Amino acid sequence: MEHNGWADERFGAVADAFSRNFTEFPELGAAVTVFVGGRKVAELWGGVADERTGRPWAQDTAVPVFSCAKGIVSLCAHLLAQEGRLDLDAPVARYWPEFARHGKEAITCRMVLGHRAGIPALDDELAFDEIAAWKPVIGAIEELRPLWEPGTAYEYHGHVFGFLIGEVIRRITGLTPGAYFRQAVGDPLGLRAWIGLPAEEFDDRARLVEAEGRPEMPGPEHLLTRIVTMNGALVFPGVDVPHGWNDPALLGMELPGAGATASASGLAGLYAAAVTGIDGGRRLLTPATVADAVREVSSGQGWLGFDAGTRWGSGFLLDSPSFRPMLGETSFGNDGAGGQFAFGDEESGVGFAYVANRMIGHGDARANNLIEALRKSL
Repeated sequence: MEHNGWADERFGAVADAFSRNFTEFPELGAAVTVFVGGRKVAELWGGVADERTGRPWAQDTAVPVFSCAKGIVSLCAHLLAQEGRLDLDAPVARYWPEFARHGKEAITCRMVLGHRAGIPALDDELAFDEIAAWKPVIGAIEELRPLWEPGTAYEYHGHVFGFLIGEVIRRITGLTPGAYFRQAVGDPLGLRAWIGLPAEEFDDRARLVEAEGRPEMPGPEHLLTRIVTMNGALVFPGVDVPHGWNDPALLGMELPGAGATASASGLAGLYAAAVTGIDGGRRLLTPATVADAVREVSSGQGWLGFDAGTRWGSGFLLDSPSFRPMLGETSFGNDGAGGQFAFGDEESGVGFAYVANRMIGHGDARANNLIEALRKSL
């Protein structure tokens, strides 16, 4: 595969690891970007963005990055908390009174950000168009009853995470989370990252391809399947099917738990801006805000009985040696179901992102190899 881009001499190991990924894995197209101290030190891309046509991956190619969206939404929530507009430990109902029903009165945003709210999936079966309309999902969340006492256990909250925190953002700002992100962060910094891909970006995006041998989801009644598919309204991991993850109808709507589309430089720039600022600009999150975000909220065995090795702060994955190793205790980020991963690190001043269109899966080694090379370079 043809590789393009550059890396500072000190970070040549990242370029070497990127090249090796194309020989050691069934990589199709991919990119990695690294910032250190607000300055870009590596930007590499290569391969094919669209397998049907052979269109090559370009420097600014964006691709669906699934739950990397949670990092975007969480950063917006922490920005509002930093500004004094949101108290993460106050009941959600302070901002969204209709939420306080059926045992949800004491649920806080922090519980949701740590996947501890007890409402990981909807009860209602909504149609795709209802999910795209936003308000039907919000109404369904209002009617949820917690599966466990909020705050006492955790389980991945999938799409509910994004819509619930997103509605709090909307109640405070008047904007849906994707629109607020673009207004407050994305547009001012020129970041190629969206929750709700603009129509003018559809033709240039990378198209996803499923890897062979991915494990099948359990049956439709299983809670994990309900979490991931919103009770069957969404397909997973289907890509070239109606309402699949290459469908403009899905990519264009605001799906804030798993519906981001971004380039590597867009995601890396977001985390770099959070911890240092980029190109001499003001950093988005203060040290106190980052310290609050990276305090562990959840880890170990989830409510379903699985221990994936993940550690969660308030909305972000933390350094998890057995699942997604980063750079240490001041690292925070989020990954995507296709193997994409982006994070920032306060201590080293790093913003990192790897994106790809060949879906291998959560925790696969492609991003880990690049992070290990980055660690050695630092």
